[in-house]
Amino acid sequence: MGLYPADIEDKAQAIIAAYRDLGWMIATAESCTGGLIAGALTEIAGSSAVVDRGFVTYTNQAKMDLIGVSAKTLEGFGAVSRETALQMAHGALMRSDAQVAVAVTGIAGPGGGSPEKPVGLVHLALKTRSGPIDHREMRYGDIGRDQVRLATLRTALDMFLAACQPPA
Repeated sequence: MGLYPADIEDKAQAIIAAYRDLGWMIATAESCTGGLIAGALTEIAGSSAVVDRGFVTYTNQAKMDLIGVSAKTLEGFGAVSRETALQMAHGALMRSDAQVAVAVTGIAGPGGGSPEKPVGLVHLALKTRSGPIDHREMRYGDIGRDQVRLATLRTALDMFLAACQPPA
């Protein structure tokens, strides 16, 4: 067994295989997961053919400096918002050679929540070079920091898997 639970390793292996077959590269922009998504993907042998780069943008300044999130967005909507997640995904895509980028920003806890933005709230966004952007607002609940981060990782991997499937 590797560093990650078996279901996460299985999803990561499926992503690496599918994206390698398509000839696509991926990028990540991570806040609350702190690099777990890129870590899970690069745990897989052969991932260098698929994983272009990962941005860990934990602070607002890092979000602005590394992936171009606007100060206006952060001030108006906050770091944990749909708008910030969308800009993070767009910025990661534009600052990489990837065809697909996923971004996550949320409140893992144990503190930091509010009635409007409770612990366990995570915004995820996935953007491709040619398709529509996918946004998901997840409310995992106050299930513990590790569990919020793992749940976010699982959702992000699911989004990567969905993005490489032909339209139904």
